[in-house]
Amino acid sequence: MNLQCFESIAVSEPMLRGNSVETKISCINTAGEQPLFPLRFKYEEPPSQKQLALLRLASVMPLLNYGLFTREIRLEWQVSKADFSLLNDLFDVFSKDIFINKLVRKKNPYVLPQFIPSATEVTEANSRPMAKIVSASIVEDVPISSEFNENACGVLSSGGKESLLTYAMLKEIGAEVHSLYVNESGGHWRTALPAYRHFKENYPNTARVWTNVDRFYTFMLDQMRIIRKDHREIWADTYPIRLCIFPVYVFLLLPIFANRMIGNILIGSEFDDPRMSSYFEGIRHFFGVYDQTQDFDVRMEQWFSKRMPGMRQWSAVRTISGMIVERILTIRYPEMARLQRSCHSCRFNHGDLFPCGKCSKCQGVLLFLLANNVDPSIMGYSEKDVLVLPARIAEGNLRLDEDEKNYSLFLAKLLPNLNQETGHIETIHLNKPTSDLQLLPAHFRSSLLEILTKYTKGFSALKGESWVAMPEPAELTKAP
Repeated sequence: MNLQCFESIAVSEPMLRGNSVETKISCINTAGEQPLFPLRFKYEEPPSQKQLALLRLASVMPLLNYGLFTREIRLEWQVSKADFSLLNDLFDVFSKDIFINKLVRKKNPYVLPQFIPSATEVTEANSRPMAKIVSASIVEDVPISSEFNENACGVLSSGGKESLLTYAMLKEIGAEVHSLYVNESGGHWRTALPAYRHFKENYPNTARVWTNVDRFYTFMLDQMRIIRKDHREIWADTYPIRLCIFPVYVFLLLPIFANRMIGNILIGSEFDDPRMSSYFEGIRHFFGVYDQTQDFDVRMEQWFSKRMPGMRQWSAVRTISGMIVERILTIRYPEMARLQRSCHSCRFNHGDLFPCGKCSKCQGVLLFLLANNVDPSIMGYSEKDVLVLPARIAEGNLRLDEDEKNYSLFLAKLLPNLNQETGHIETIHLNKPTSDLQLLPAHFRSSLLEILTKYTKGFSALKGESWVAMPEPAELTKAP
């Protein structure tokens, strides 16, 4: 198996010019050519030289998608021990996730057939990164910032239901909340635009960072010999190669956290059923969503302890299903629900943005709205979108946990019989390895639980292969 596309990929020292940052990404491909890409970030609040380490890490995070395809990733700057350890840990995880979930488990329309691994090539060794990360030097860890307000929360915001609900709940319980956006240069920004405009006008803590990282990903596809040359003409409901997405956003936004002394970073990661095996041919993977797992939060907190002591990373919605997230958002915070755009192909119509109604994200949102007896027109869906939903779901592109899909179909009256085992979808899920409520900061935990319990039907815990109802554990509302 030969997936190599590059001899090396180098990351230059980021250059700060006022509000702007530029890093040069230079490649040497297997044909000996040396294409160059200027990776750019633009801030509303200028980062300082003190935060250079954060900008360095933000610049290299996108490259963690290419460990299977190059011999070396060269950092043209010094890196601390904790930074280097984090990069290598993420490198290994994302390489294995890309190998399994982009090249092996499912058909990838972007990859040329001759580069798809054969059954005998699906091995642990082949799933590990080919590349080594090489740095100019490795130095001791020094805190980048250590003064944080434990009541201040920065929400990675996208216009999706999870980040909108997270913001609304934290605001209600008295936290100082900052809605923080990463504005990619392409069409992906459309999904966030209605929410961003509303927040910018109404909430002064709103901020965004602009970046051309999405154009970088396309640039890299152009250089990869394993990718079809006509990849721009292919429309698929998935990214061609990349899976390391949220770490880029996290490190792009961390200078704002440092400037504002925000002590909590929240990613809107909802419940994922852990019963499906996370091993494929003996290779551990995360179904392409490692950066939305509790494992990622825990690993980041280990890094924070060395480089930004006092920072926390967590999710307020990890214990509840997407259907329940939509329920709370639409019933308790309807003005926020109207801003939601969860769609791969939002379109403009007379200045307003509307969801396409047919992509996998839209199908999931429509199903959750119908399951909760909510009028889909509040998010811009048409009657036709509702009428054709059953046929679109039947095509099999809807990506939901099986229990959540079936339970939602039943509530939406699109499935005649209910499997009683799917009732856990309406509960708060307690599972220490994947959804540990103790990881919520103690001073927020009981107030958030008070909201969640109003829209759910008790608690459940994983016993063997089944979710079993259980009483609310008293210790959950106490400080750890």
